[in-house]
Amino acid sequence: MAQLWGGRFTKETDQLVYQFNASITFDQKLLLQDIEGSIAHVRMLAKQGVLTKGESDRIEAELKNILAQVRQGELEISNDYEDIHSFVEAVLTQRIGDAGKKLHTGRSRNDQVALDFRMYVRMELAQTDALLKELLETILRIMKLHVETIMPGFTHLQKAQPVTLAHHMGAYFEMFRRDRLRMRDIYERMNYCPLGSGALAGTTYPLDRDDTARALGFYGPTRNSMDGVSDRDYVIEFLAALSTIMMHLSRFSEELILWNSNEYQFIEMDDAYSTGSSIMPQKKNPDIAELVRGKTGRVYGALISILTTMKGIPLAYNKDMQEDKELTFDAIDTAKGCLALFNGMLSTIRFRKEQMRKSAALGFTNATDAADYLVNHGVPFRDAHGIVGKIVLYCLEHHCSIDEMPLDALQAVSPVFEEDIYEAIAMETCVNKRLTIGGPGKEAMEQVIAMEEQYLEESAFPCEDWEKALLA
Repeated sequence: MAQLWGGRFTKETDQLVYQFNASITFDQKLLLQDIEGSIAHVRMLAKQGVLTKGESDRIEAELKNILAQVRQGELEISNDYEDIHSFVEAVLTQRIGDAGKKLHTGRSRNDQVALDFRMYVRMELAQTDALLKELLETILRIMKLHVETIMPGFTHLQKAQPVTLAHHMGAYFEMFRRDRLRMRDIYERMNYCPLGSGALAGTTYPLDRDDTARALGFYGPTRNSMDGVSDRDYVIEFLAALSTIMMHLSRFSEELILWNSNEYQFIEMDDAYSTGSSIMPQKKNPDIAELVRGKTGRVYGALISILTTMKGIPLAYNKDMQEDKELTFDAIDTAKGCLALFNGMLSTIRFRKEQMRKSAALGFTNATDAADYLVNHGVPFRDAHGIVGKIVLYCLEHHCSIDEMPLDALQAVSPVFEEDIYEAIAMETCVNKRLTIGGPGKEAMEQVIAMEEQYLEESAFPCEDWEKALLA
């Protein structure tokens, strides 16, 4: 098949070289963006007098027709073409003749693919943000239901101090809220239009780059044509943000896997998000959480791949940069799939409140509060620390919690203890007296929940529906 660039060549490309060089098998994902960019481009060319209004209208109408037919399954994207740009232009020219050959006036495949990929990533930023928001809504629902559900807080995977399930979930709310902020940050930096950069040095045609930028929803045109065609920072930033999202999902999954175990029994996974064993009928495995944890490395791999690809590339465009797409597409699909599945799994989990509370009590999570009681009664902290250590040893030997110790046993260790020690070290007291913002106390948690509700009501991704406007 003749190539767009075949004029100066006297022999056909070797078939293996052609297949190695081609990107149509994966860059067909960019069809929508290629059509959108081409429509904005020909409209601008007509305004500038480079094309006639009739030529522009014919090109635009057929571009929309091609998109509709591909979407409806009436037109197949053939692997006979080198890339999605060649496919669109060839089909267009076959259908409307010489007018179709004018589509590429004033642009290069370099700025064309830079535009398509940038628009694709921008669209995926908005979709990832929407999935993050749905997950945050699920987490917030759990927080509201469990402001008084006491559980152990951990350090070093050892029981440390009592918290609430709402407080624990709130930590993940903060993580995924920051992930949404990263989506917006990336959007703000990347939302500039490379179309009009040409191959690397712009063009002699009287293009109105501001016009095409506005039409495609960008803040404006990129300011350097060499950077316009060779910049993939936004891809690296997006993959880094997706890697962070996956890291958060993986940490969350790890905890749910632990909580689902017989040793913890904090939660029960819904049957719809669990699997069984082929030989052990008693098993109910948290496979979705494990797969999310496992797929994290897959997204990390895409980030490392693009960083490695870009690290040695001189300006401007180089063919190495074709490697920016395939793994990026896979990483985006993987992260989005994990977000959707994880949200479904989390929303159906049953939390075992009594088991959580029992674990907190038997884990001596109120030991710090017992020491604080002594300090408030005049005992130096270091002495109080040693006294409570002896009390814990007593409890271990007698298989009881601190609040189950008889008063005379407590006073045998320290005569400072009085009857009010039991109120001071009650789980509810330990939690609710921590009233500073960010703590697990009920009053503090209700303040935070109100703030998170307001955040979810007000936060919206800045991307508008440019597809609808362009393809109307």
